[in-house]
Amino acid sequence: MGGNTNIMAKQKLNMKELTTEEIVDKLKEDSSHYTKMKFNHVVTTLENPMTLRRLRRDIARMKTELKARSTAKNIALA
Repeated sequence: MGGNTNIMAKQKLNMKELTTEEIVDKLKEDSSHYTKMKFNHVVTTLENPMTLRRLRRDIARMKTELKARSTAKNIALA
């Protein structure tokens, strides 16, 4: 169990430091991974089901940052 803590504690993404392209790539990757994990959790329980919550929230954070950047870009153009 203690080993999973290190995996869970891997760097927390700072969205402000990433480029928009990096966020989009990470979002696609994490969305795919989340779908696979969710399916695997239905078939056989995950060792740590809280990883689903963490991944789902990371995906939401990325979408929020992309929306904020889009809004800021539109305001700047106006």
